[in-house]
Amino acid sequence: MKVLMLGWELPPHHTGGMGIVCYQMCKQLARSGADIEFVLPYTADFSHIDFMKINPALPDDVEEIIGSYVGGSTYDSQYFEYVLSDGSTRGAAMSEHQSNYADYVSRLVRYSDYDVIHAHDWLTFRAALAAKQASGCPLFVHIHSTEFDRSGGGSGNPLVREIEYIGLQLADKIFAVSQATKETIVREYGVNPDKIEVVHNAMEFEAHELYEDTSDNTFRYLEQMQHAGYGVVVSAGRLTIQKGLTHLLAAFRFVVDVHPKSLLLIVGPGEQYYELIEYAASLGLSGNVIFTGHLNGTGKQWRDAFRVGNLFVMPSVSEPFGITPFEALAHGTPALISKQTGSSEILRNVLKVDYWDANEMANQIVSVLQNHDLEQTLAENGHEELISQTWQRSATTMMRHYHHHVERRRAPQRELAYV
Repeated sequence: MKVLMLGWELPPHHTGGMGIVCYQMCKQLARSGADIEFVLPYTADFSHIDFMKINPALPDDVEEIIGSYVGGSTYDSQYFEYVLSDGSTRGAAMSEHQSNYADYVSRLVRYSDYDVIHAHDWLTFRAALAAKQASGCPLFVHIHSTEFDRSGGGSGNPLVREIEYIGLQLADKIFAVSQATKETIVREYGVNPDKIEVVHNAMEFEAHELYEDTSDNTFRYLEQMQHAGYGVVVSAGRLTIQKGLTHLLAAFRFVVDVHPKSLLLIVGPGEQYYELIEYAASLGLSGNVIFTGHLNGTGKQWRDAFRVGNLFVMPSVSEPFGITPFEALAHGTPALISKQTGSSEILRNVLKVDYWDANEMANQIVSVLQNHDLEQTLAENGHEELISQTWQRSATTMMRHYHHHVERRRAPQRELAYV
């Protein structure tokens, strides 16, 4: 089964969680018999990946592509720096780079044979549709997030939404990362539910990535505060309306009123960075809330932020899946997640709350900060649940649909040959 995989990131490149998900998903698909060629929109050192072929979508006159971000939070604000063959450089906006990516993929399918095309989110849809038209291969689109989710339940960017609509309508099959995402696609984009298969994400961790890490923590000052009786709550991710951090700050005002020795560590960049700082100050929380800004999503500081917490909170307004609770559990920190997240469909040993219910969110946070036994029980049970999570079931489902569509495509040819 030769798969043309179209994605926008892989480790060590990290903007959100999609790169890690694609890496782990492709690794399991390769174990299941998929021969994957992964096309990316930039160049990087991928020598650590030996289970699939990786191609950077380089335009003819470009030697290297370097990605950068405006605001550091959203793909639609992304621009690229091209290093040309003569050594000079020039910038390329998202629209131009998507066009170049699509041109590269269109050329690629003319000279290679693939069985299926598998494309991740709207960024790759233009290229995916061009590849489908050129090759006739069945197209699978994998939805990790929709513009409805990214805008916190609103309309969002109309151009992105139109691209999503066209890709979803013309795909042969849609993989959604949660039942909630499937329902969003049906409701917001008018897609027949029979066309959509739910394939939940998983997070697999190597032994050295789990919470037995005993190295010095980057946030040693927070550890000292814990020794002085403080509880530390952590939230990590992009600072956007989708993530519901205004609701967490409102809840934390109640937390501090009941349990004054409470600190909130907010990790990540985003367009709401300054807005959230001002909101925390207006709530009288300047002495209780710490903003780290951007941290490398695969680096030690990122991992240490999870390790130092007594509780991790993901208060998302609309989250198709959400992998940060898995990272928290991997590092020994219990999690509280909103019921509006896809991961709440499969995680059992976590606390859950409606994102808008600041009072109940505060009650659950205080319960953990004031009850060490509850913290330990949630952490231990969550860890046991985590290590049982694998990609095998989802990969098996995807391979089954690959084969079904390939056989359906070949069936008329066999019948014609027989006649």
